[in-house]
Amino acid sequence: MAITAGKKTKNKIKEQDIFVWQGVNRKGKKISGELPANNVIELKSQLRKQGITPSRVKKKAKPLFGLSGDKPITPGDIAVITRQISTMLGAGVPLVQTIEMIGSGHNNGKMRKLLGDIGIKLSSGIPLSDCLRDHPLYFDDLYCDLVASGEQSGSLETIYARIATYKEKAEALKSKIKKAMTYPIAVLVVAAIVTSILLIFVVPVFQEIFSSFGAELPAFTQFVIGISEFMQAYWYFGLAGLYLASFLFKRAHRNSLKFRDSVDKNILKLPVIGDLLEKAAVARYARTLSTTFAAGVPLIDALESAAGASGNAVFREAILEVRAEVSSGMQMNLAMRNCKIFPDMVIQMVAIGEESGAVDDMLSKVANVYEQQVDDAVDGLTALLEPMIMAVLGVVIGGLIIAMYLPIFEIGKVV
Repeated sequence: MAITAGKKTKNKIKEQDIFVWQGVNRKGKKISGELPANNVIELKSQLRKQGITPSRVKKKAKPLFGLSGDKPITPGDIAVITRQISTMLGAGVPLVQTIEMIGSGHNNGKMRKLLGDIGIKLSSGIPLSDCLRDHPLYFDDLYCDLVASGEQSGSLETIYARIATYKEKAEALKSKIKKAMTYPIAVLVVAAIVTSILLIFVVPVFQEIFSSFGAELPAFTQFVIGISEFMQAYWYFGLAGLYLASFLFKRAHRNSLKFRDSVDKNILKLPVIGDLLEKAAVARYARTLSTTFAAGVPLIDALESAAGASGNAVFREAILEVRAEVSSGMQMNLAMRNCKIFPDMVIQMVAIGEESGAVDDMLSKVANVYEQQVDDAVDGLTALLEPMIMAVLGVVIGGLIIAMYLPIFEIGKVV
């Protein structure tokens, strides 16, 4: 069953207003909520289709200056509602009612609007996959293709369970990588701020004291004072340089595929971090391929999805090479071996899966193994970096203190 990746609906729907409504359901119970609609008439029509008799409807006031207190929708939020949809479908709740219940009960206005829009389109007979494709910022092609596969096979409940597991695993893996990167960066930033404060504000106080000594200062102290004078005179150039470098890096990374690919290739060469990112890329590849293949997506299309989800240019190119060789008739494990980037254990597991006809199961086990390895590597990296960072901080801060008190110690020796 072939799925056309990147399929888009042609009809663009304008941004709708949010309406606050109150009404009575079929059981006579008073209920209320918020839904997006083009106008009041359309909203009342949609409510009546759901068996709700509206008693009060008004447009929700827009916040002052266009600012909203609602948080932006994150991939983690999408993972949560995906699991909720999976659970409710598994409990036998109809799809339209599932979307409406999750949307009306969500505490984020942007999510309520998103799900309300999807619910309205579903009620009008548009397939769920097409509804989701109207919101590519939140639902990528892989997500929509899997939903389309479930709709065509009549197993949307099963597919949604797989999508939910996939999204949860992907977010957990992303969280582990962020944890590995955030801690050392945060500590180093704090260390840089503390060191700058000492050099700009504290060292000059000692410099005034030393000027009254009338003696030549130790070389180490003179070196630190020189750095302090430079930072006092040019600290704003340093800040401007850091901001400019950060801005140019982000812009180049966003706009240049060649630059992104170069960063991806070089970052894999870093000690410790590179090995961690390699394990994460293998885990993403195995998890994505397992999920799509098990959902009935053809292997060629599944490999294309896995390439896009790998998160690294080196692995993306390797997976696309595997896809090209598999499409020409080669077994996947042989194509992976030719790339010389996949670990032997992964290749052997794929070979076993191809022989037994259980590739998706083998890849799922590979994903579990490498996700656990990433978890262990993050814990090990954190444990390794803590003493190293403390040692660096001790040397820097301690060096500054020694440089400032060294002249006083020498004067004490003379006395």
